[in-house]
Amino acid sequence: MVTDVLCACPEAAAVARARKPRGISPTDDQLIVVKMSETRRRVKVYTLNEDRQWEDRGTGHVDTLKDTTLTVTAETDGSVLLESKIKPNTAYQKQQDTLIVWSEAENYDLALSFQEKAGCDEIWEKICQVQGKDPSVEITQEPMDESEEERFEEMPESSHLIELPPCDESRLEEIAELVTSVLTSPIRREKLALALMSTAYMKKLLELFRTCEESNHREGLHHLYEIMRGVLFLNKATLFEVMFSDDCIMDVVGCLEYDPTLVQPKRHREFLTKTAKFKEVIPITDSELRQKIHQTYRVQYIQDIILPTPSVFEENVLSTLSSFIFFNKVEIVSMLQEDEKFLTEVFAQLTDEATEDNKRRELVNFFKEFCAFSQTLQPQNRDAFFKTLANLGILPALEIVMGMDDVQVKTAATDIFSYLVEFSPSMVREFVMQEPQQADDDVLLINVVIKQMICDSDPELGGAVQLMGLLRTLMDPENMLAPVNKTEKSEFLSFFYKNCMHVLTAPLLANTTEENTDLTDGSAAVNHVCPDNFQTAQLLALILELLTFCVEHHTYHIKMYIMNKDLLGRVLTLMNSKHTFLALCALRFMRRIIGLKDEYYNRYIVEGNLFEPVINALLDNGTRYNLLNSAIIELFEFIKVEDIKSLIAHIVDNFYKALESIEYVQTFKGLKGRYEQEKDRQSRGLGRYRREARSFEEDEDMWLNEDQEEEDVDFDKCKTDYGKYMESEKVKESQDKENHPKRTSTGCFKFTFSHSAETDTNSSKPPPSSSSNSSKATAPVSSSQPPRTGLVGLVDYPDDEDEDEEEHDEEEQSPRKRPRLGS
Repeated sequence: MVTDVLCACPEAAAVARARKPRGISPTDDQLIVVKMSETRRRVKVYTLNEDRQWEDRGTGHVDTLKDTTLTVTAETDGSVLLESKIKPNTAYQKQQDTLIVWSEAENYDLALSFQEKAGCDEIWEKICQVQGKDPSVEITQEPMDESEEERFEEMPESSHLIELPPCDESRLEEIAELVTSVLTSPIRREKLALALMSTAYMKKLLELFRTCEESNHREGLHHLYEIMRGVLFLNKATLFEVMFSDDCIMDVVGCLEYDPTLVQPKRHREFLTKTAKFKEVIPITDSELRQKIHQTYRVQYIQDIILPTPSVFEENVLSTLSSFIFFNKVEIVSMLQEDEKFLTEVFAQLTDEATEDNKRRELVNFFKEFCAFSQTLQPQNRDAFFKTLANLGILPALEIVMGMDDVQVKTAATDIFSYLVEFSPSMVREFVMQEPQQADDDVLLINVVIKQMICDSDPELGGAVQLMGLLRTLMDPENMLAPVNKTEKSEFLSFFYKNCMHVLTAPLLANTTEENTDLTDGSAAVNHVCPDNFQTAQLLALILELLTFCVEHHTYHIKMYIMNKDLLGRVLTLMNSKHTFLALCALRFMRRIIGLKDEYYNRYIVEGNLFEPVINALLDNGTRYNLLNSAIIELFEFIKVEDIKSLIAHIVDNFYKALESIEYVQTFKGLKGRYEQEKDRQSRGLGRYRREARSFEEDEDMWLNEDQEEEDVDFDKCKTDYGKYMESEKVKESQDKENHPKRTSTGCFKFTFSHSAETDTNSSKPPPSSSSNSSKATAPVSSSQPPRTGLVGLVDYPDDEDEDEEEHDEEEQSPRKRPRLGS
């Protein structure tokens, strides 16, 4: 009785060599032709891709039209999956009782994988009948060149099989020479394979091996090595079935230990039987499954360890061996997937708090290998595999084990999580968005992943890099589904920024904290803590890479977060880091923000005087021509080329005196030129920097309309949050009035600041004159300065009516001056 396993997993039945139906008598043949069962000729069509991997083209039913053409009709829609004429000279090969493989053109291989052996036998008979071959052969013919074909036709019938020498110790050298000599000829390889199978010669050779080893006949053992290696290179599936059976495979491995080029034989059998232990995390009751696992491991060991690595010219020599391993893995995964009782028990023990650490480690490693095997499945079967794991609760289980202290367990769990994210980011996102109903932020799966990235103990942060890539995949809007309601993107991003973003940015904010160090004169001096630890700097660089990705892809959510947390101001304190790569990451973050050419970002940068740490870094770098220098110059060049007026005005008004001496590029003179051109247009009434025609409410609507994809966001709340943020900024300005440098009567600039790093005395350039040793002070707000209204204009310029009065008042004040920005 045939096991109807194909309904659960068609791939398993297609390659299940052990599940064979009962034989069909010849007297029933006519009846079967008339009334063919639905499953008898059910097949899967495979093609071999450029990477030498079999690709599933679909499932259908095979038939022969006019007895000369193979056709496969899809069982889903009746379309034709395959139509192939049986040509007299095409080499067809029958493998593993249920596979027929052939090549239709150069580099185009096809395979039919039958559900039942009887169906495979019937189609094989049709092929052999067209080609005039005996159905008992496993291959109809081999491709050959013209001269070889002529020689083959001239051979008498009696010579179609190679005559093998007697299997005796004294004839081993002769047998080895014979096997080695046929490898260059496809026809002779086929003849030798048929001879070895027809006479049960392989088992006789293995018996001879045991005799030679008992008598320590070293020369004979060396010949047996050459023989067994040559037989493997015959690349015949029928021989592999014999060689890799339970009673033969260890003797095959034994033959391959006696390489004549080695002084002492390798101990492969000792490793396979004593060192390599088969661990059953849950007892496997299916003996067929256990045997298949053992066989696959040993054959993989032969291919990867024992046999030499093939050169680029020999990569297809063992293609049949690779196919043998491939189909074995498919069958193992399918059999395990069908056993729901087994998988349920594994999950139960994995999440049970009473499970011992060693046991849990073995369970996680089992799932890791299980998922690795699943990569051999075809896409539709791999989908079914991961859906089965999801239904059984793989994600809640990972949430538990990834939070454990065992490094090996966390590493294996991370690998499993990577398989799941690669398979379906949407499935993972859907799970995590359902979690807040039952869990706190600290135990959310994504937060567990972020904490594991932050706490990676590897000095090179190898695990953190892997986890950062997974987070980036989950946060990428490009792989978010767009159903009718288009809510996945907005819902997930709202969830992430509400529940997870504070965890991701915690190390960044902690390492750029502000501490009040001197309040005696009523001013708040700021000391930014900049990390000097290399591992911490690497971690911050990874976090900045993710945040830069967010700036590019999450326009609305990240904008609100940056402005509410003053994130860019905090990030730019890292420009003081002794690790240049970290300073470059901070600069790249600012460059992405400016690259958006968003006036709200520009206003935020101007209000916070956020160019100051960048210009300080440029001046500290001196005349060194390095990546940091080029990156900063490129930032200002972009502003000049794109003619971002608000930023140009801010830079020229506040920093040009410090930058005008840089003449090896024309960037800063170009900025000054742009600035003068705009002033000239203003004087002629052709344009103004200040935007007068639009109200703040209209600007707000324009900003929000830019992000039309965020349909489900509460815009009223966003306006309120942003208004509160800007109100707090105005309060700071009214208290400090310290972000804009003022020109003194001597032509120098004096700086006070609260949003950038304290000048590091170790990295500061020596002051050009004694005027740089100015005392700390805060410039009081001029009584004549009109009150600031909510975001009226980007910048006030010298043509304002009250400017002369302000300059007169400010010249009498003594604000602190930054040495690095002094003239």
